[in-house]
Amino acid sequence: MPTVAYLAIQFPSPVEPYVTEEIEELRRRGVQVIPGSVRKISSQDDDHHKREVETVVLHPLRVIVGMRALWLCLRHWDRIADLLRRILLRGRETPWQRIKALAHTWLGACYALLLEDRGVEHIHAHHGYFGSWISMAAARFLGVSFSMTLHGSDLLLHGTYLDLKLANCRFCLTVSEYNRRYILQRYPAVQDKKVVVSRLGVSIYGPAASRVAAPAGPSLVFTLLAVGRLHAVKDHAFLVRACAQLRAYGATFECLIAGEGPERSHLESLIRKYRLGAHVSLLGHVPNERMDSLYARAGVVVLTSRSEGIPLVLMEAMASGKLVLAPEITGIPELVITGKTGFLYKPGSMADFVARLLFLYSVVNIPEPSDRSSHILSAAKQLDWIRHGARVQVRHNFNRTKNLQSFGDLFLQQTTPQSRRFGDEDLVLQQI
Repeated sequence: MPTVAYLAIQFPSPVEPYVTEEIEELRRRGVQVIPGSVRKISSQDDDHHKREVETVVLHPLRVIVGMRALWLCLRHWDRIADLLRRILLRGRETPWQRIKALAHTWLGACYALLLEDRGVEHIHAHHGYFGSWISMAAARFLGVSFSMTLHGSDLLLHGTYLDLKLANCRFCLTVSEYNRRYILQRYPAVQDKKVVVSRLGVSIYGPAASRVAAPAGPSLVFTLLAVGRLHAVKDHAFLVRACAQLRAYGATFECLIAGEGPERSHLESLIRKYRLGAHVSLLGHVPNERMDSLYARAGVVVLTSRSEGIPLVLMEAMASGKLVLAPEITGIPELVITGKTGFLYKPGSMADFVARLLFLYSVVNIPEPSDRSSHILSAAKQLDWIRHGARVQVRHNFNRTKNLQSFGDLFLQQTTPQSRRFGDEDLVLQQI
């Protein structure tokens, strides 16, 4: 079995559990995996993780490693010459992006030094951000192959130098068919067999051990739940403005937003501006063990992102039998089929988003069956079928156990037989 270096921006990360799960799946198959983290993890996570496995951490970097990395770049510049030409002479990147790419090439040399004498035969980078450039450069110095996984924003919003990364990677995993089509259409020089869909997934619970217990009875308050980092791309501000419209329509509701991030102060300002303090709550980071109670409380789980892969939060909500409302973007329609497994709205359309919320409010928020017209009763029955369809969709197509097995199969197929090192030496680093 191969020895693989697996690099993430931060490892372990509570918001990216799939990285740890993929590493564990490869190890179950006998692959020796050396996890790497570009940034130093928190001391609490570090103490817990050190008991399990050593992680190669790039930052903060020791001065001696940085000096040796610079010498490695000078001594074996021929191995990165085409990368340097692309950085300096071609493309439409800004001067600042070019400077950062040069720095990341140096960090790639640092990463190669940290991996020396470990027998690494392949490097995999999770996400297409700068960690994938570091992995690509390190693979050049070590004379091994590299691959990467692309999700959403790393492909659709921040695809800097992605043409070069795709040309140099041995294979590229991505989380949706939409992403695969996007890559092949935007980068026609990439061989189609190099780009492989590897779906994420969530844990599946049987009916007798449902993750989220059904509420005891109808609630007089319609609860919206949004889960995700407070970042501009998640566009929670859109949700806050929608809540202002719901209040104007006389709806009785609460909106819970679970997550932390740089947009918090902006969202707090919007909540004050629209006087929504009694309706909208920013919960901050919510531990996994508390998420079950939030899902149980929710009437609908909403997503308002401008860009996504296929979010785990939607999978978790659907596996729990919750209604979901999300924008019709990227790979989301592969998970949420409107009217069958959930609801979609036109991206950026406040009118469509609010109209769908008001429809769900009118059906979900009628407390007594006797108060429901035949039209409402029919709609309520349809929602029950949608909840059932959501569970079935996740069970069959976004099942964590099954999809991790598929990931392991794909990874080993792509990395076996192993790529050869440069014929004139074992490890170039051993010459330093």
